[in-house]
Amino acid sequence: MAAPRVLLLLAAAALLAVSSVGDASGEGPRGRKLLVLVDDLAVRSSHSAFFGSLQARGLDLEFRLADDPKLSLHRYGQYLYDGLVLFAPSTPRFGGSVDQNAVLEFIDAGHDMILAADHSASDLIRGIATECGVDFDEDPEAMVIDHINYASSEVEGDHTLIAGDDLIQSDVILGSKKIEAPVLFRGIGHAANPSNSLVLKVLSASPSAYSANPEAKLASVPSLTGFLKSGVQKAGSKMSHDKAGNEQFVTETSKWVFHERGHLKAVNVKHHKVGETNEPSMYRINDDLEYSVEIYEWSGTSWKPYVADDVQIQFFMMSPYVLKNMSTDKTAVYSASFKVPDVYGVFQFKVEYQRLGYTGLSLAKQIPVRPYRHDEYERFITSAFPYYAASFSTMGAFFIFSVAYLYHK
Repeated sequence: MAAPRVLLLLAAAALLAVSSVGDASGEGPRGRKLLVLVDDLAVRSSHSAFFGSLQARGLDLEFRLADDPKLSLHRYGQYLYDGLVLFAPSTPRFGGSVDQNAVLEFIDAGHDMILAADHSASDLIRGIATECGVDFDEDPEAMVIDHINYASSEVEGDHTLIAGDDLIQSDVILGSKKIEAPVLFRGIGHAANPSNSLVLKVLSASPSAYSANPEAKLASVPSLTGFLKSGVQKAGSKMSHDKAGNEQFVTETSKWVFHERGHLKAVNVKHHKVGETNEPSMYRINDDLEYSVEIYEWSGTSWKPYVADDVQIQFFMMSPYVLKNMSTDKTAVYSASFKVPDVYGVFQFKVEYQRLGYTGLSLAKQIPVRPYRHDEYERFITSAFPYYAASFSTMGAFFIFSVAYLYHK
């Protein structure tokens, strides 16, 4: 299984999305059943736009209170859900058999998760986020403040409503339609752990942003619905938008998290000698061989051929003896032909493909390479002609010398 990918989403609350590569079945890369844990069932109504977009895409949502005593992620050794949505930031503990370790094991088993947190994030939620490579500000009263990149509002001096537009440049993650309006964020500060290579920043704050306890608090904080549907204008900018980019941002990133986009699979891996079709049990040095593989991408509804020009094949033993780009006919088939190195031993065909936003492909197949047998060498080797000439000239000279010595006294 490839390493899980971690996504940090910014909306009115911090959303942490975790996803890892699962199987590549014929129907789709993922199941469709999600468990949604909330600390109040009213969240189902307050965040109906988000949950409605998930259901409209065919995802089956099961809403449960986070402290439900009958809560369980698996039964009889089988997981009951394909993904997890945690909208219970203040819950101190989960009910039933679910705890922090159970959630992390759920992720490690190849399932997806979206986690929402705000300033009231409990130690449980903070612990899960930390294990996934995201650290929240230890001060629960702290908020992200930016005196340059803030959204214009009616409250003078309020610089806690951040207008973020530093988005990752990836159509795979954010969709082909550009997010024109800035994404609004008001909440607790959080940062990606720089030592965790699996964390991917999708939306970042500007260098002028910082986390601190603001001197003055607003009398009333606008609701998430107000953020999404009201007009928005970034301070210092003349451009105004009808609404913030939060809805588009969260919708597109959730498609990526739940593998509706960016999931690759490789099938029909083949290798054989040039001119043959059967796969041999071993190769001989200097054999000409062909390697091919079919790579597909899930489009959300079906598997379509994945087209790229940077897929490489390695013929590997301790280090790659052959490293070659594979050509494609744009029907998902990637192929390459090369000559087996003049070195015998145990080699591997390896395809390691890692690209931004896509699930990684890691293919490896071991194959031995043998030297020539005694009866497979050429009868006369061209490079040995000087030695042949030397041998025959020596014999000829000895014959002439013998005749001259015996018959010419």
